[in-house]
Amino acid sequence: MNLANYINDLLYRYDCVIVPDFGGFVTNKIGAKLNSDSHTFYPPTKQISFNSHLKNTDGLLVNYIASSENISFEKASTAVSLSVIKWKNELQTASIQLNNLGKLSLNDEKQIVFEPTKELNFLTESFGLSTFNSPEITRYKAQVKPLIPVAKSESKKGIPTFIKYAATAAILLTLGFAGYNGYQQNKQQEAQQKEFASQQKKLEKKIQAATFVISNPLPTIELNVAKEVSKPYHVVAGAFQFPENAEKKVKELILKGYDAKIIGINKWGLTQVTFNSYADKNDAINSLNKIKRTVSKDAWLLVKPVK
Repeated sequence: MNLANYINDLLYRYDCVIVPDFGGFVTNKIGAKLNSDSHTFYPPTKQISFNSHLKNTDGLLVNYIASSENISFEKASTAVSLSVIKWKNELQTASIQLNNLGKLSLNDEKQIVFEPTKELNFLTESFGLSTFNSPEITRYKAQVKPLIPVAKSESKKGIPTFIKYAATAAILLTLGFAGYNGYQQNKQQEAQQKEFASQQKKLEKKIQAATFVISNPLPTIELNVAKEVSKPYHVVAGAFQFPENAEKKVKELILKGYDAKIIGINKWGLTQVTFNSYADKNDAINSLNKIKRTVSKDAWLLVKPVK
């Protein structure tokens, strides 16, 4: 059994997958970024890390293997334990390459070091997006050539006197028309501004003269609406084939002091019941560990993405 394949499948849907007695693979979402040196754009992704302290099983991995292979929970748990023993033995002499996850090895202090792979993106929202390079945009500056003065002697020889006078007259005539048109446009703009100011003053006088009286004003009502906090982390107490059994389990847990609820039906048609639900992952894991020690060893952690 290739345990890494099942971990791969779960990391697309969950933020944490714990391998019992070995450690947990945790994902962190990273937004899109740009490398200005290489002009490379990177899409949003999930970065994988490994935490060797997360060894207490939440049942997620074993349950998934049991349902995928159509075997019992006990057989799936045994298969996971055998894979973990194999990994630990191999790490004593060499590194382990996990398919699409990364490489595991031991450092000088005999601690597990994880090097994640960068080729696979576990963020489903980025499906179809890939890394690409954009060529650098070069901006050109217009070059203005300096004017070359003409010598007076050449001007006298090359250009007749009557052409120079005609050109001068044409330039003066053009400037005259342009100045006249500009003068006319300024006059029209001043007239329009005066008319607008007059209309504005009339409107202000009408507003000041108007009075509004409400004889029976309505009383002010203050509404305090509590913002609902999303709780995607659920400590699952069990899954039941018959809904009435699930409701009975909820009442039983509420009497024991738990905020028990039915959180829906899974893909196998079983009604899921929780001990508690949490907004923080660490709170959920701490509660799960306590429940497994004192109430039920079969409790496990379910992470439902927030819609």
